[in-house]
Amino acid sequence: MRPVVAAGLCLIAAILAWPLLRADEPAAPARKDERVAGRPAVAKPPVPPARPAPLAPSTGAPEPATRPPATRTTSAPRSPTPSGAPGGEAEAKTGIAVFPPPGTDPPKAGIVVPDAYELPPGYVRHYQTTDDGQQLPPILMFHPDFQPVDDRGRPVPVPADRVVPPEMAPPGLPHDVLEVPPTHVPFVEDPPR
Repeated sequence: MRPVVAAGLCLIAAILAWPLLRADEPAAPARKDERVAGRPAVAKPPVPPARPAPLAPSTGAPEPATRPPATRTTSAPRSPTPSGAPGGEAEAKTGIAVFPPPGTDPPKAGIVVPDAYELPPGYVRHYQTTDDGQQLPPILMFHPDFQPVDDRGRPVPVPADRVVPPEMAPPGLPHDVLEVPPTHVPFVEDPPR
């Protein structure tokens, strides 16, 4: 493995050094056919040698030749992490810690939509799964792009979670409300806090 890496590095170094080696060659003298009406040929200005871009310290890839100007942005202050990391900076999550711990987004209760019921425009079936993997029947929600209106065409406010309350359900839909079952997910060890 090491000889392959060494050979690759040598090849990259040779490619990056090629423009430098070409710039050191002496310029060819002006030829007779370049002279016009007895005047000497105009010498072209020397081209500065190309320099390889410096390598970025973290990636080993060449940095761009010009960096964009630094702009200062203002953003909301970061809240401290629950893990208590110094400076409020979040640690990079890896492995199973990438997923939210059980109980952070519990299933929503709402009107159950039977499979045979054809939804009118503006409504969707919302499928949910409990933390222990149990599939729940779909509930009725407003489509994200839908804004219901009243008889006069004025917008009707919808709940923040977009779950359709029984008084706003489409006609002909039975009002069976989903009861979210309790779930318990045993841990081998407690998740990091």
